[in-house]
Amino acid sequence: RERSLGADDTRWRQVVIGTLRSWNFGDERGFRTRGHRIHSSGDYRNPPPPGEHARLHDWHVRRHAGPRVEIPLEVRRKIGAAFARKLLALEQRVIALSVGAKHLHALVELPDDYRRERALVGKAKNISSYVVRDDLPGRVWAAGGRFKLIKDRRHQLNVFVYISKRQEKGAWTWTLFQPLPAEE
Repeated sequence: RERSLGADDTRWRQVVIGTLRSWNFGDERGFRTRGHRIHSSGDYRNPPPPGEHARLHDWHVRRHAGPRVEIPLEVRRKIGAAFARKLLALEQRVIALSVGAKHLHALVELPDDYRRERALVGKAKNISSYVVRDDLPGRVWAAGGRFKLIKDRRHQLNVFVYISKRQEKGAWTWTLFQPLPAEE
């Protein structure tokens, strides 16, 4: 089994970041709390019955959250380009990136250190929010994100195709074979 497709101290990751409040407790697509204390009977592929946790969702949105952040179509390119540009400036290799209404996917080579990879991605999240502050004021991204390890070359190619070709309609996509849009 291959350890990594990069240098010894780096690993390829599929980074998935959601927008702020894009997936709340009681969500109609399914959800679970930490430790699975409360969870729905379904997931996003097989959603739970309608209204299964509607009261919990309503309570959570009223008490803890506002409306979910959705990235407008005309802003996705600016966010994605800024995110990629920042990671490249931090000397991380980025080979594919997409930005949809409620999430971002990136195929990135990151240090094999959880704290460092989160810090680097955090800097990219920060600058990508900053460049659209006039179009989308306030926070854009939810805390954290998912950093899925790429197991081998085949997995990397599958993720590359998924990010570059299989995103929602209207998603902005970029690969290393294209120039990044100029800064605005």
